[in-house]
Formats: sequence, C-alpha cells, structure tokens
Amino acid sequence: MTMDPVSELVKTLTSSSQLSELVTGGIHNLTANDVNAFPRVVFYELKDVDAGYADNKAYCFEVRFQISIFTQSSTRKFEKPIANEIDKLMRSIGYGRYDSQPLYEEDTKVYHKAMRYVKGYFKEE
Repeated sequence: MTMDPVSELVKTLTSSSQLSELVTGGIHNLTANDVNAFPRVVFYELKDVDAGYADNKAYCFEVRFQISIFTQSSTRKFEKPIANEIDKLMRSIGYGRYDSQPLYEEDTKVYHKAMRYVKGYFKEE
C-alpha cells in the first residue's frame, strides 16, 4: 500500500458528518469552487520532505498541511466548532498541530483561521 497523505486527509475530513454539517461552503483542496460560500474549509500541502536517513536512503518523510477556515461575520460562530472538529480528526490520524493563527482579510471582510499540522510517515519498501 502506498502512502498518500492528501487522500488520507480528504478521506478523514469528508468522513465526518459533524464537519460536513458545519462547513456548508464545502471542503476544498487549494481553491474553493464558490468563493462566496461560507463557512468553508480550504487545505493545501505545505511541505513533503524526506526526514530520516539510514545507509544514505530516506526511510521516512514529513508532511505538513495548512487547513484554513473561512467565515464571514454572519457565520463566524461556527469557526470554533469547525476548528475543534478538524483538530480532533487530524489528531485521530496522527497529525499534531504546530501553529494556528486567527486572521482577518480587510479587503474581502473575511475571517480566516489558519491551522498547520505535521505528521511523519515511514516509507514502505
């Protein structure tokens, strides 16, 4: 079985009925289909690098994702429950959160909570 961190992430996020109910704007990779639908979640891979070596061969790799929650003032009340559910789901598949920032985008009047996660994988032979 080949490790595919993006597929694992998508499967995990979309398997939660609670998250699906909260995120009426959908869960998207890189870009949202409808930029006017809130609240929504957009994720992307920040990093995928070899992390450990033995005998000049990488035996593990590290993957980092950013998962962003976008809300407007009318949907901001959902930000915390969405963040809590995402955090629970990510921890259930072995990711640790190493950063989280609340942002406000003045030009679009959109609240943006960016959460960053990291996980190490062992390579299969």
